[in-house]
Amino acid sequence: MTKQTNWGGNYTYRAARWHHPHTVEEVQDVVRRSAQVRVLGTRHSFNGIADTPEDLISLKHLNRVLALDEGQQTVTVEGGVRYGELCRYLDERGWALHNLASLPHLSVAGACATGTHGSGNRSPGLAAAVTAMSLVTAGGHVTTVSREQEGASFEGMVVGLGALGVVTSLTLKVEPSYLMRQDVYEHLPLTQLIQRFDQITGSAESVSLFTDWREPHVQQVWLKRRVSPQDTFKPDAEWFGATLAQRHLHPIHHLSAAPCNQQLGIPGPWFDRLPHFRAAHTPSSGQEVQSEYVLPRTHAPAALYALSALGKRLAPVLLISEVRTISADELWLSPCYHQDSVSVHFTWHPDERAVRALLPEIERELAPFGPRPHWGKVFTLPPARLEHLYPRLPDFRRLVTTWDPGGKFRNDFLNAYVFGNSCK
Repeated sequence: MTKQTNWGGNYTYRAARWHHPHTVEEVQDVVRRSAQVRVLGTRHSFNGIADTPEDLISLKHLNRVLALDEGQQTVTVEGGVRYGELCRYLDERGWALHNLASLPHLSVAGACATGTHGSGNRSPGLAAAVTAMSLVTAGGHVTTVSREQEGASFEGMVVGLGALGVVTSLTLKVEPSYLMRQDVYEHLPLTQLIQRFDQITGSAESVSLFTDWREPHVQQVWLKRRVSPQDTFKPDAEWFGATLAQRHLHPIHHLSAAPCNQQLGIPGPWFDRLPHFRAAHTPSSGQEVQSEYVLPRTHAPAALYALSALGKRLAPVLLISEVRTISADELWLSPCYHQDSVSVHFTWHPDERAVRALLPEIERELAPFGPRPHWGKVFTLPPARLEHLYPRLPDFRRLVTTWDPGGKFRNDFLNAYVFGNSCK
């Protein structure tokens, strides 16, 4: 078949056989017959975490919402459901999720398995909402696990990197639906951000800062606030030295804002404000490479100052960089495990060779602050370094060995970054 690539076009999958099951029973059959198998979400990983030389399963046809339990305030979805699809279903029934990533195009299972997050000083990553999962295990059996049944070990299963089995359904906590508004400020002085970081990032439920690191200011600050229908809030024309935008903006300033959700303080449903981009549009720039590092929020001012010194080196390769905050969680392989965090995200031009040549410089600048890489992005940190950055990695290895002793769900990425090169 024609070679298949990821969403950004920088990674070509090696799988010998592709499967598009329509039922859980078909997933079980593939797993039973396969020696090595991995699962593909919406192809938004930029490395080989989802790849395999053998059988690759796409869950795009398992995309139903299975149940909404209003009494327990939970929703159960199949593994192929995308956030954009789930959000409309929930909002029509008066319910919502606690947060969303910048893209509604992501699959729920894939985003949770890799520790994807939104933004907010008081908001944990998306996987924190998961209360139960159903998996097809290495023997082809369906097993349901939950926080209630598994206890502490459940915290190791949610951000599972696809290593425990095929997640065919997830149950998530929901809350009553809410309205939001989005206001954007331009040209926030970097000195203000460094001096008042917590105050700035705590100014709304979700705050995103966009910069290309070329100038001594942040080009855009996107503030997403919850509002009521009777809300009379009016943003100041000037805010920490930044100026309120009077037009819709794209994070990459020279691109059209048409793919972006409503700004200018216009109230709307939560799922049309929390993501940066509309579900019906191609997000960001399309062809690109992405990297992301998550570090303790207490180190944010020093880390941002260190990165600003690399501005001239970053500029030729960088499309845009985004800074967000995330609250701590208990999930073993979450980049926010036991730490209130700040993430620094890089969207690069589609030149992975140039990106990989530059990343060691970024990683050296961030090294004093303990940067944990996003599992689905491009990074060059050695596997031994991750052992120190993710303190529960040994526990996760034992968990994976228990659930998949034959290594059916392993691949080169997991062998390198979870098991070291000692286990194949």
